[in-house]
Amino acid sequence: MKRRKIAIAAGLCCSFFLGTLLNLLFIPGFDHQQRWRHQRLESPGQRDHLSVDPSLLFSRVSDRDLLQQLRERYEEVVRYRQQPGASAAAGRLARPLERRLMDLAQNSSPDQLQAQQQQQGHPGFHKTAAGESTLVFSSPASAFRFHSLSLGCPHINNASSVHYLGSGYTKAVYKAVLNDTLAVALKSVDFGGHDMENCVKQYGTLEACYRLASYKLVKEMTLLQRLQHSNILKLYGYCYQDSNNIADTLTTITELGSPLEMIQLLQTSWEERFRICLSLIRLLHYLAHSPLGSVTLLDFRPRQFVIVDGELKVTDLDDASINETPCSRNGDCFMEFPARNFTLTCSLEGRCQSMNEKRNLYNAYRFFFTYLLPHSAPSSLRSLLDTVVNATEYKQLANVAVPDENYRCWPSYHHEGCLLSVFDLNEAMEICDNHSQCHAFVLTNQTTWTGRHLVFFKTSSNHMVPAAEKITFVKVTG
Repeated sequence: MKRRKIAIAAGLCCSFFLGTLLNLLFIPGFDHQQRWRHQRLESPGQRDHLSVDPSLLFSRVSDRDLLQQLRERYEEVVRYRQQPGASAAAGRLARPLERRLMDLAQNSSPDQLQAQQQQQGHPGFHKTAAGESTLVFSSPASAFRFHSLSLGCPHINNASSVHYLGSGYTKAVYKAVLNDTLAVALKSVDFGGHDMENCVKQYGTLEACYRLASYKLVKEMTLLQRLQHSNILKLYGYCYQDSNNIADTLTTITELGSPLEMIQLLQTSWEERFRICLSLIRLLHYLAHSPLGSVTLLDFRPRQFVIVDGELKVTDLDDASINETPCSRNGDCFMEFPARNFTLTCSLEGRCQSMNEKRNLYNAYRFFFTYLLPHSAPSSLRSLLDTVVNATEYKQLANVAVPDENYRCWPSYHHEGCLLSVFDLNEAMEICDNHSQCHAFVLTNQTTWTGRHLVFFKTSSNHMVPAAEKITFVKVTG
């Protein structure tokens, strides 16, 4: 029995060692059999000035679902690169080091991008001479280029002290030391990751699946270019190299941070935890008013953040989005979380009002604020923190209304009840919190001529009746 346990333990250790070794060997730019290629690879800034023919990659793929995914990822990156506001974001940088490392060349104009896309071609099916249907897609190296970054392929090829840090669904992350002085993080597509394994298993093409995954990395680079903020990880450079029999595999070079460990944070002083929360608040405010519009982090979890010099920074942006959810009615703006749900207002423009901002805010509340702020807080601040963390909650009931139980208020649109216009759900909750009689309110599907929503405020919710397109919010605490 003892020998069996020893054998099992030895097997597990061997598996872990082999897995780490394979990850190191297969990181793009660290295949020692291909190190000679760095002699012919220029840094990103130089490469654009050479007449390099765009490499068109061919892979016999018959599944149009994969093609559709490639097109959608490609077009998403193009949208982010064309989105106005880059110069305004770059103008806020003051320190020369940040300008040198972070500033990228101005985006091409829409006409230039359109011409470039026509020359290189969107991912699509084309007929070969034999009449077979072949998927054609361009390499990101020729379609998306980033200028004025100080680090590139020569620095990666000469890196030292490289070791594997971890991986997620799509990317693997490594720590490396460049020029024996600068510690950085290297990100690349994880060939053994969830996304690659599932794609290859379903579609049977390594090359096309790599392109699909690599567009997420290019998207993250684009957002790091456009969203320059002290609480967003810095992009130092990137490198396209051939690896695993695939041309132009991508490795990005970013600022290195320490993983966010909640248990360790809870053991630090309250002042340190408050500093982390303050960093997060600054980030949320920037994301809500960024040059690209309101940005939401769809994968908002502590592991997507790192600590750099005591400041919290978001490191993973490949699942970020700037698109507010389209809607035709309030019921389309339903947000579901494990502890509670929300329904936001559908604006006159057909978009869920402030959904990106509200999603970020509530995720920050449930993952960070509730854990980091109350514990060991100064006595003078406990009352205020209780108000912030234990704010009044409302239970949401769709397609019901409270017909009676009215009270009068001013200025009301109804002479026997309290019917007021509000800008959004937050304003309705604030009004109910300020009215001592209010214990519930009904969000109607009616608006004023200026677009403000009409809300009935109620003394209780003892009697409710079915009512289509109306939502009742019942006060739970407070």
